[in-house]
Amino acid sequence: MSASLQSTLKGFCNNRVWRSIFRRAPARTNRTRSIAIFGNLFLHALPVKVREKSLRVRATYYLGSFSFFLFVVLTLTGIMLMFYYHPAAPKAYNDMKDLRFVVSEGIFLRNLHRLAAQAMVLAVFWHMFHVFYRGGYKPPHEFNWVIGVVLLLLTLFLSYTGYLLPWDQLAFWAITVGTNIISYIPILGKPTRFLLLGGHEIGENALLRFFVLHCVILPLAMIVLIALHFWRIQKDGGLTIRESDERK
Repeated sequence: MSASLQSTLKGFCNNRVWRSIFRRAPARTNRTRSIAIFGNLFLHALPVKVREKSLRVRATYYLGSFSFFLFVVLTLTGIMLMFYYHPAAPKAYNDMKDLRFVVSEGIFLRNLHRLAAQAMVLAVFWHMFHVFYRGGYKPPHEFNWVIGVVLLLLTLFLSYTGYLLPWDQLAFWAITVGTNIISYIPILGKPTRFLLLGGHEIGENALLRFFVLHCVILPLAMIVLIALHFWRIQKDGGLTIRESDERK
């Protein structure tokens, strides 16, 4: 390998973006091997050393855990709702009526799913604000901060894609307004709207696409990123502690 190529690779691996993602150096000595073992999620689910102040309730208020719990509730209730729901017009609306008036405890199941979705949006927002307030976006946590921002966007998009599924007037006009706003994005707006709706109007194609997004694609993306988010917390040495708290 030429010297110029080695220099280029070394510069690429030493930039801030690369080091924020890949925390550990190659294991070439006993010390780096032990660090690699201590940093392995399967061998050490928690960091080797945890600062006492990070264990206090006010350090996190357990907002991340609460958000994850709500995601689990949404997953379980969503799976149960899928046993009764058909993503087809006008069957979708009739299924919503049956869940409310015919299916035993159907209204409880649907309201639990709806309220958990709203609570998750609030919890994730509060969690992001709290992490930002405590400086969780600073090195070495900047990559995990980016993952958190993406999780926030996915949470909002999950909530938005669930709007159309009841196939009622609120769903129809909420999606109409939202997709019309999307269409005003320069260059990508109209193609994105067409891709979401499966055409130029809100119809059965749009219902099916929003169903697939809401029940398959976005939850799978959330699961992968949540796992990566927890892994990065371990790799980055635990929770963020403010400098003012360190001095206390």
